[in-house]
Amino acid sequence: MMVLISLIAYWLISNSNAYDAFYSVELETTPYLQPLSVNLQNVKTVDTALRSQKQYTKVQQLFEIVNEWRKLDFEYTTYEQRQQAIIKRDVESIQLRKPRKSFSDVISNPYQSVENFSLLYICEFIVEHTLPLGIDIYQNRIFITTPRWKDGVPASLGTIPFPPSEISPALKPYPNWDAHSSSYTPDCGKLISIYRTYVDVCQRIWLIDSGIVNATGERNQICLPKIVIYDLTTDKKLFSYEFPSEHVKEDSLYTNIVVDVTSDRCGDAYAYVTDVWRFGIVVYSLGKSRSWRVTNFNFFPNPAASDFQIYGLNFQWLDGVFGMSLSPSSLFKTERFLYFHPMASFKEFMVSTALLQDESVWPDKAQEVAKAFIEIGDRGPNSQSSTSGIARNGVMFFTQVHLDGIACWDTAKSYSRNNFQKLFYIKTNNKSSPLSLIQFPNDLKVDGNSDVQSVWVVSNRLPVFLYSQLDYSDINFRILRANVSDLVKDTVCDPL
Repeated sequence: MMVLISLIAYWLISNSNAYDAFYSVELETTPYLQPLSVNLQNVKTVDTALRSQKQYTKVQQLFEIVNEWRKLDFEYTTYEQRQQAIIKRDVESIQLRKPRKSFSDVISNPYQSVENFSLLYICEFIVEHTLPLGIDIYQNRIFITTPRWKDGVPASLGTIPFPPSEISPALKPYPNWDAHSSSYTPDCGKLISIYRTYVDVCQRIWLIDSGIVNATGERNQICLPKIVIYDLTTDKKLFSYEFPSEHVKEDSLYTNIVVDVTSDRCGDAYAYVTDVWRFGIVVYSLGKSRSWRVTNFNFFPNPAASDFQIYGLNFQWLDGVFGMSLSPSSLFKTERFLYFHPMASFKEFMVSTALLQDESVWPDKAQEVAKAFIEIGDRGPNSQSSTSGIARNGVMFFTQVHLDGIACWDTAKSYSRNNFQKLFYIKTNNKSSPLSLIQFPNDLKVDGNSDVQSVWVVSNRLPVFLYSQLDYSDINFRILRANVSDLVKDTVCDPL
């Protein structure tokens, strides 16, 4: 039987007509692989069609659906290449079932009973294993990260055009396919698993590459974490910095990055990178080409905030320092502040960036400056937040993952519940929250548009992806956008 399957697969790959016919059946019977049947001339037309006045408040209607997917696909150079990447799963994963003792036994005895085998995954592309996580925007491109949570993710950073020409486009690997390493034969000089990115004022995009594959399964640190910087005007790699081994603790996971830089001092940038599982922030100086690890007791998770009950699932995440946002340089002439919070927390904190940038403090004087990391307030029950961003007007926007919500706060006011405005939050008795266009808002960015700033949100149902099964007949992933000024107008977030 194994020999027959191999011969069929070889014939299909070598015979393009037969190959196309074979997979046209798959595509016809698998509608989630096709783009949704809506071409966007104007994203607002789709947004209007999907909403009703009874379901959404005036503020919620300010959010536009930019893109949405049942499943996320990649743009291969040719159709045949994509299909070959998929058929590897169907054929090679069967051929490479191996005895636990050695792979050579499969070659010598291909008819051995499969009950004695454990599956060795070398799948290049499994469509249902790809999940959008981080987002960034630069001019006419949207950047989306697709970390290698599971096997079968061929690239961990891609782009789609903006404004969109279709609502469910395939991701184009950034900057190209060659920049992404295979997770099975890793090349640590290439991209492994990107969690989030940051577009700075110097027209560069900074990537934090965790170096980890299968983060929630048999976690594998195949390369050291690294920061990679690309020039957005040329898409050429400018620099790559691998973290020293002393920054990488057992079970470290680097997942978020923000960059502190001004347009007149592009060579003097500082990046702040969070270690969500070992509760630290690595500060990297571009000018010095060095990094140091910052620790503080406020980076730790709160056990009381670690229990999540979402979409009928109950799980515990002991995620430490996660969300970060920088005060606008125009608001504080002498110094900037980094606002931060653990994922498993209801509180927000802040610290002067001057302290973070003082290499002489870390780690020897960490205890002496511990109280300089200040708790500024509490968001209330079930208010765990993943990411946040601050607009030029000083308004912070932040996610509320437990509530499927987005909220805002004017940083010129006290951090209290009376000064928060819920911008997207729908109560429902149905555990799956069918009325909400946002289901687990995992990433949020405020773009750097020089004219009109927008808030961008990625909704991705991550807990269902990790602990249950996504319904691929439904919309699972969305990108939404709203104008900053319109969102805060006549709300408590409107700057004084």
